[in-house]
Order: sequence, then structure tokens, then C-alpha cells
Amino acid sequence: MRKWIVRFGSLLVFNVVVLLVIGWLTPAKVGWSAIWAGIVLTALTLWIKPLVHRWFQSMAAKSANQRTKLGEKLVQFFLVLAIAVIVWVVTVALSGVSVGGWLWGWILPPVLLVIGWAIYDAIDDRVETHAGALYDRAAGRSAVDGSSNGATLAVPSPGTAAGARELQDGLTDEQRRMLDELGKS
Repeated sequence: MRKWIVRFGSLLVFNVVVLLVIGWLTPAKVGWSAIWAGIVLTALTLWIKPLVHRWFQSMAAKSANQRTKLGEKLVQFFLVLAIAVIVWVVTVALSGVSVGGWLWGWILPPVLLVIGWAIYDAIDDRVETHAGALYDRAAGRSAVDGSSNGATLAVPSPGTAAGARELQDGLTDEQRRMLDELGKS
């Protein structure tokens, strides 16, 4: 569950930024709808985009042996662009984003989405690691691995270990060492 919350949250923040950039660079009016549109876009990106991509990929794979390497790269690019167009149309339909103009409102935003997806794919591990640390800090936990059992990975520092020993018997490490030296003489 933690993994999905972290992934959804980090991608949501990134998608809101991408939507604001789309609103800034195109006549599409995003405004305060960016938050709801970001939620819709994030849900589509996480759950619908992989399904549609697999479906398109299986259709394109039937004729892959007939294409050159460059042709295959072009097909892959147009598949991703087609998916971005579908995601953009559904995002506009389910949110308050208004689109102005055919080229600037319907064609350019999906291209910007593809660029945003490429950037996110390049940085997603670091972003999700940082978001996971923020999630753990907000939940009051130390670093936790991705498994469902919630086993902690943090190793106590020497100061923390000394504090734990002091809580057990009320003595600091220095007092404990002095007592040990008295007992030896």
C-alpha cells in the first residue's frame, strides 16, 4: 500500500507541474483545475496507460518483423503519442481543463505529456525514494523497505544505542565505565 501511495503522490505532484506548464505554454486553460486534472491524469497514467500500451504494443508486434529498426522506433513513438492523446482527451473530458484551438489545445499538450513522461521515467527512482522518505517521516517511522511486513532498515546510531542503555539503568556510558573500573580494583 505504501508503494502505491508514494508512487501516486510523487506522480501527482509531477503531473500537476506538467499540467501547469501545458497551461503556460498553450492556450489550454488549466488554472485551479490542475489539481483535479492531475489526479485524473495520474490515475490514467498509473492504471490505464499500461493497459492501453500493452494492447497497442500487441497489435504493433504482429508486423514488427516487416519494419526496419528506424521504422520500429517510429512506430513506438507514434504508439506513445497515441496513448498520450487518449490520456489527454480523457483528462480534458473528466476535469475542468478547457482547450483552445486544434493544434495548440489537442496536439501540443500530448507531445508535452510524452516529454513529461520521458523526464519522469528518467528521475522516477530518485523522486519515489525521496517521496517515500517524506511519507515515512510523516508517518513517524524510520526508513522502511517496500515489503508489506514493514520491517525497518534503519540501524541505530551510537548515540541512540547509548540513550537506550541509559534508559535501562539510568547510567551514562561514562558512569558505567567508571563503575566497571571501581569493580575491577
